[in-house]
Amino acid sequence: MLGSSEQPLSSTYDVAVLDLDGVVYVGPHAIEGAPEALNRAQSGGMHLAFVTNNAARPPETVGEHLRELGVDARDEDVVTSAQAAARLLAAQLPSGSKVFLLGGVGLEEALLERGLVPVTEPSDEVAAVVQGFGPDLLWKQVMQGAALVRSGLPWVASNTDMTIPTASGVGPGNGALVRLVSEFAEREPQVAGKPMAPLFEETLTRVGGARPLVIGDRLDTDIEGAVTMGWDSLLVLTGVTGLEELVRAGKQERPTYISPDLAALAEPQAAPEETDAGPRLGGWTADVDGDRLTVSGEGTQADWWRVVAVAAWAHLDETGQPVATDGVEPPR
Repeated sequence: MLGSSEQPLSSTYDVAVLDLDGVVYVGPHAIEGAPEALNRAQSGGMHLAFVTNNAARPPETVGEHLRELGVDARDEDVVTSAQAAARLLAAQLPSGSKVFLLGGVGLEEALLERGLVPVTEPSDEVAAVVQGFGPDLLWKQVMQGAALVRSGLPWVASNTDMTIPTASGVGPGNGALVRLVSEFAEREPQVAGKPMAPLFEETLTRVGGARPLVIGDRLDTDIEGAVTMGWDSLLVLTGVTGLEELVRAGKQERPTYISPDLAALAEPQAAPEETDAGPRLGGWTADVDGDRLTVSGEGTQADWWRVVAVAAWAHLDETGQPVATDGVEPPR
């Protein structure tokens, strides 16, 4: 159920399609070891694409933040869901069309780049609505945009993430507000961001690459998007995915590789072998006794996660129920 690579991942793939929140940083702070791992991969020839569902900030702001954290990042290698959303709208509207903006400066600049005119006042000239995360969005503006959506105008959401990681914990994401508008308008938006294809397509159009590796911390956006595209993926455990989420992952949410962090880019990747006692790798063996997960042995943290994933997913596929993980703790 997991892939293997005899060479370091940075040699096997030519471009890393990197999520940011929960992978490279959380809020204003870099995840420990992430800048060093990315710079090593890049110096070895791997191209880095910094891809985010967050539509609030323009690429230049994201690039500056990455450089402040010590990552050798170029602005042109930052790709946002705002850019993908603007491209979707530009394919449907004449140049110069007015688009009602529910979002921040990132969406505004992306629309202008595509020859569209962002507006925040409703009128008969408005041709579409675009919605993305905006921390300073006014409730009046939300109501006006929702009314336009209900009238039947084209509606594009940058993403539908229900949560976002913050320095103080998990907060509500753009998807929470998209759901509100959707329920009011009784319709669904076109979605540009992960796990849908437009943002991935936008990434390769802007950055290039023939052998992409998607790297993320979320099963329902990063990894599901990679599966949808038919691309390989690396799940890192520095963000929102923990043991409970991992053992419940359906086939559309399963990564090719699993690692505690981005150090995996410099390492070959081994997959567990199947034994009578259960999946085994590097001294660890995982099994399911009845419906309860058990892990025995000793070894690296990365190998522990890999045997656990394979054992849990096999049980889920066979029974339709996730394993119980009471009393199971990852090694520190």
